[in-house]
Amino acid sequence: MANSKIRIQDALDYHTKGTPGKIEVIPTKATKTQRDLALAYSPGVAEPCRKIADNVEDVYKYTARGNLVAVISNGTAVLGLGNIGPEASKPVMEGKGLLFKIFAGIDVFDLELSSTNVEEFITVVKALEPTFGGINLEDIKAPDCFEIERRLKEELNIPIMHDDQHGTAIISGAGLINALKVLDKKADEVKVVVSGAGASAISCIKIFIELGISKKNIIVCDSKGVIRNDRENLPPSKKEFATDLDFHKLEDAIVNADVFLGLSQGNVMSPDMLKQMAPDPIVFALANPDPEIPYELAMATRDDLLMATGRSDHPNQVNNVLGFPFIFRGALDVRATEINEAMKLAAVKAIANLAQKQVPEVVIKAYNKDNITFGRDYIIPKPLDPRLLTEVAPAVAKAAMDSGVAKNHITDWDEYKTSLIKRLGNDDQIIRRLTNKAKQHPKRIVFAEAEDYRVLKAAQIALDEGIAIPILLGDVEKIRALIAKHQLDLHDTKIINPHSKESADIVERYGKIFYDKRQRRGYNPYEAKNEMKKRNYFGCMMVETGEADAVISGISRKYTQTIKPALQIIGTKGPGQKVSSMYLMLTKRGPLFFTDTTMIPNPSAEELVDIAFQAATAVEQMMNIEPKVAFLAYSNFGSSDDPEPKLVRKAAALMKQNYPEIISDGEIQANFAFNQEELKEHYPFSDLVGNEPNVLVFPTLTSANIAYKLLQVMKSAEAIGPIILGMKHPVHILQVGSSVREVLNMITIATIDAQIKSSH
Repeated sequence: MANSKIRIQDALDYHTKGTPGKIEVIPTKATKTQRDLALAYSPGVAEPCRKIADNVEDVYKYTARGNLVAVISNGTAVLGLGNIGPEASKPVMEGKGLLFKIFAGIDVFDLELSSTNVEEFITVVKALEPTFGGINLEDIKAPDCFEIERRLKEELNIPIMHDDQHGTAIISGAGLINALKVLDKKADEVKVVVSGAGASAISCIKIFIELGISKKNIIVCDSKGVIRNDRENLPPSKKEFATDLDFHKLEDAIVNADVFLGLSQGNVMSPDMLKQMAPDPIVFALANPDPEIPYELAMATRDDLLMATGRSDHPNQVNNVLGFPFIFRGALDVRATEINEAMKLAAVKAIANLAQKQVPEVVIKAYNKDNITFGRDYIIPKPLDPRLLTEVAPAVAKAAMDSGVAKNHITDWDEYKTSLIKRLGNDDQIIRRLTNKAKQHPKRIVFAEAEDYRVLKAAQIALDEGIAIPILLGDVEKIRALIAKHQLDLHDTKIINPHSKESADIVERYGKIFYDKRQRRGYNPYEAKNEMKKRNYFGCMMVETGEADAVISGISRKYTQTIKPALQIIGTKGPGQKVSSMYLMLTKRGPLFFTDTTMIPNPSAEELVDIAFQAATAVEQMMNIEPKVAFLAYSNFGSSDDPEPKLVRKAAALMKQNYPEIISDGEIQANFAFNQEELKEHYPFSDLVGNEPNVLVFPTLTSANIAYKLLQVMKSAEAIGPIILGMKHPVHILQVGSSVREVLNMITIATIDAQIKSSH
């Protein structure tokens, strides 16, 4: 998996296009009528005000305080940027708020304070207590951050955590537990060397001690060398971990060390130093973006090494997002008055225990692995593991209750876990999972319309992200001019012009192949060769001959101009196989799959079954989601004998007969399909009771097409598609006028499709 490459202009465009920034405030109640507004503000708002005035704890009942966290910084220690000031730190704080929301459903106000005075900072934050359910301190320089957090925890009655200190410590602590377990080493016997003595390093050391590491076995180094008791003017945070041992440099201290923890800067550890460590060494090189020793170099130096870094392109990533969203989630849900050591340790152990459990298929497939098992290369859960929310948040909540800092007690833990899943809208992070899956094994994607800026930009992003290897078709000079004009980095990408002299031999070869395929279907050799000069034909032939893995087209051409050459050259999976299409609709209910939206206008019952089976197979194989199929109609289970409901009814029966292993039912109206209470009351026999559908089979192309376009235009869902199903090799068609984002989504789908087809 390649490490993401972020370009300066892309980052600036991301933050400026549309509404500036990354977050907004959205009402959670109806606001459409005058009565709604009267209830929301005056005079209706007076009633909850009176209730809260009588009992201040009712603020959690009548307002959003219980789900609202402040992310507060003064910008004095922004990761990788240093003291850049409060305004410049705001994009980081907005980003932190975004992570809180998407991983744990927590709302955030980011607050950037123009103050470097510790007392003033504390005074301002204390005055904000009535607004927030919790406070996340961020990017505040040491040693100020220690005093600020200590005082605020003492003087406020809401959960407070400085994530720079404790986030890395919690994830590192989980990793240490499992590293010691994998290598069968005992915590109280290992020698630990730490490079770095900032806020994060100090917090890590404290967590390690809580986990059983002996303080006397820890040696801490900063930029001046080993922190010793005889060094003058040591701040209290360093003095606590100073040593009298006869070590002066990192090179001395590392000899026979069992554990190296790096929170300093890149390349401070040499291969020779690594060789001096004890057998089966544990190295947590967490400096970003460059670890204290490069991963590849370290692994080449010691074959008995267990290593973790802060990077996503190596095993065992120490990523704070594994901790802070879920820690605050648990703390808020029991209205904890603080985040104490018991809660942090509960998070450490929950994260460690999760890595020891069998990894679910959805996570394995998201990382495109045959299997992921607990061991040297997997001691920390993957960031896309959906179980983090339901494992870590309850553990933290329970620790808050057991340690006496919870005002609200949870009694039904199963119900609580269910509520956590519902809070995130069941979207299961599908796009992040698909992108990650594509990155594991990028494929060669040929773009038949590379003279379009949107295609080129999406191709560059796909290349940067490691999603795909682009092949561009079109006029070479025009494409290079677009690349130069928009400052894209595609200069090493293969560009082919089928009309050029350089491509004459390839066109000749492709023409002969095409003529062999179509000589009895109206083509002579001259016509076959000429067709190969058309980019859609050329691209499809590249895929057919194995010179590319998938083809994408359609951003500026009619649908038929892309699908016709694909059918003529590549063809379907098998004799008599029909081709259908499916849209992935990203909704608040989670992902839904609409089929058939573009291919078969008026399908027979048998064709509806084929459509449903193709879609269900794609949902399972490409999306790693269990398909649950609803055959939709304007009637329910025989309530109408009109021709169309009867056709759908027959299809549903054939589906059960031919594919009993797939959950399916129909004919059924859409409102009943998505209302479990009504469905259970009126049609308790339905296989969709307890199985809310995600694959929707429409009776006609017209109904499917209208449905997805209505949801799209009403901003009720983001549409990805059409995803073409039933082809022998991957061919995917863009909507005319697709955005860069939509092209990139289709590249991701095409890569995954190619991964699946190449493995069969």
